[in-house]
This record gives sequence, C-alpha cells and structure tokens, in this order.
Amino acid sequence: MRTLGLIGGTTWHSTVDYYRLINQGVQERLGGHSSAAMVMVSVDFAPVQALQDRGDWTGLGRLMVGAARTLEKAGAEAIVICANTMHQLVPDIEAAVRLPILHIADAAASAVKAQGLSTVGLLGTRFTMEMDFYRTRLEKAHGLKVLVPDAPEREVVHAVIYDELGRGIIREESRQAYVKIIEGLVKRGAQGVILGCTEIPLLVKEKDSPVPVFDTTALHAAAAVDFALS
Repeated sequence: MRTLGLIGGTTWHSTVDYYRLINQGVQERLGGHSSAAMVMVSVDFAPVQALQDRGDWTGLGRLMVGAARTLEKAGAEAIVICANTMHQLVPDIEAAVRLPILHIADAAASAVKAQGLSTVGLLGTRFTMEMDFYRTRLEKAHGLKVLVPDAPEREVVHAVIYDELGRGIIREESRQAYVKIIEGLVKRGAQGVILGCTEIPLLVKEKDSPVPVFDTTALHAAAAVDFALS
C-alpha cells in the first residue's frame, strides 16, 4: 500500500471526512482490519483565512509548501490537499516537492464525464468560483462547460462556507438558499453541480438538487484510495 500525505485543517470539519472516507474505502477494498497508510499535516485555519482575506497567495504558498515538504520527509508518496480552494497553490507545491498531487478537480471531472454530462454548475468559495485555477482545469483539461452563480449569489455561497460551514454550523435557511442557487444554474443549462468546496457536502445532499451533485470530498477521497492501492 502506498502512503498518502494529507494537508488538512482547511477546515478540520471536512478533513475528518477525508480521514474517514479514505479508511473506509481501503477497508472495503481489502477487507479485514485493513486501513489506509497516511501521514497528515493539519494547519491552523485562522491564519489561512486571514491570508486569503488579504489576497496573500504568496504567504499561503509558503505555508502549503512547508506542509508538503513535511509530508515528503515523513514518507508520503502523494499529496492530497483536503480543500478545493487551496489547489490554487498546486504549482508552488509541484515546484517544491517530487511527489505527485492528486488534483481534486480531476476527480470531479472524471465523475462528471462518467455520467455523460458536459455542462456543470460550480459552487465553492469566491476564490474557486472566480479565479482561473479550477474552472480552467475543468474547461481546458477536461472539456467541460462551467457555469457559476451571479455575483450576489456567489457572495451568499462564500459567506455560508466561511461563516457557518467552516465553523460546523448547519442552517436550514442556508440549505434553502443553496437549493435556490442550484435551481438557477439548472435553468441556465447545468446538467449537474460540482460541490467545489469540501464543506458544502455537509449542507447539500443529492436529494436537495434536481440534477446530480458531485461531492468533491467523496470523489477526491476515492481517488486517493485508488492511488494508495495501485
């Protein structure tokens, strides 16, 4: 079994799900008392959020590179970044360590294409919805058409993630707001919706959407299991 290196803590609520899903996946595949071989660096999210709010991606890059180097020294054979937004720093990490990075957008795109879909809505932090690193990978590397909510709706999605989900708060009013936003994306042509923040699956489930939703936490964890057992 290959050893996975997880960068978690962004936030710890979804990192818990990564740890559980990866271990469950390995046990289901191997049976018995099997569990995953993993090492983890879990960062403090408070300074991460402060750096994000300031737009200091250079500082965030140093933090992520430090975490990746720690994992490499600890014997990890691949990096799993347990957050969608922090994949903005993939080029920095790739330049600093020799380990492959299991990209969360690739896991999402593979699942979308497996269902024969070509147009998807994307929900996530403001950074994930508005910056190029995620949408461009889906569009150019995987040939998908990506739709995002309009600006006021993006602010709602972002605020719920940071003010509620990242703190473990689940509110029915927020669920209904997300459902309305998803319905708007469907009216614009979305055949499915990528839950492009690892906290969103804590709030939105398949039953809440008129089209398939793609849980990036579960899909990324499954890709990690595939790598570990390959």
